[in-house]
Amino acid sequence: MPTTRIYHGDIHPSDIARDLIAHYNRGAYQVQQIGRDPQIAIQIATRHRSPSGGQTALTITIHRVEDGVSVQVGEQALIGVAASLGVTALSALRNPLSLIGRLDDIAQDIESLQLNEEVWQVIERTVRQFGVGKDLSDRLKRYACPYCNTANPPGEGRCIACGAPLGDIQPQTCMSCGFVVSTLERYCPNCRNPLVQN
Repeated sequence: MPTTRIYHGDIHPSDIARDLIAHYNRGAYQVQQIGRDPQIAIQIATRHRSPSGGQTALTITIHRVEDGVSVQVGEQALIGVAASLGVTALSALRNPLSLIGRLDDIAQDIESLQLNEEVWQVIERTVRQFGVGKDLSDRLKRYACPYCNTANPPGEGRCIACGAPLGDIQPQTCMSCGFVVSTLERYCPNCRNPLVQN
């Protein structure tokens, strides 16, 4: 199942795409970028005719959202990796010493199995460099009074213009994925994790 995270702040899809391309367009992997700001898709795949390991592919979609970016990492294609691991297992059953000849294949297959997790690590490192996170930016933390439509700073219990109670309209984000949620929700509609109530 694809995973989506939202990062709030001054960052563009091209910032994340550039770091993914720099990290993966080497060795056993090749990278292709489709599109440009405000929406980019990055495809990471093992090189055609790679000398070791099975074939795998993964697509990352990055697009602008209000005051930030949304990143979705799709499901990784693992059929080629599973086939390569199967060949290794069968070879080992016939002749355990054959594992020595397949060490490069095993190492590449293990790296491919960790691709999804490593992609998120590269993305998290990039957003930290830009000072961006899953918390709401100061601009999005302001919320409008439902009675007079005045923008109010975070934490105000009453409207600064008319004094009306603001209560449940104060925005917050899911700390797991950065999705903007209301204070009345108990579970994030994006990642389904329980929300920590302040």
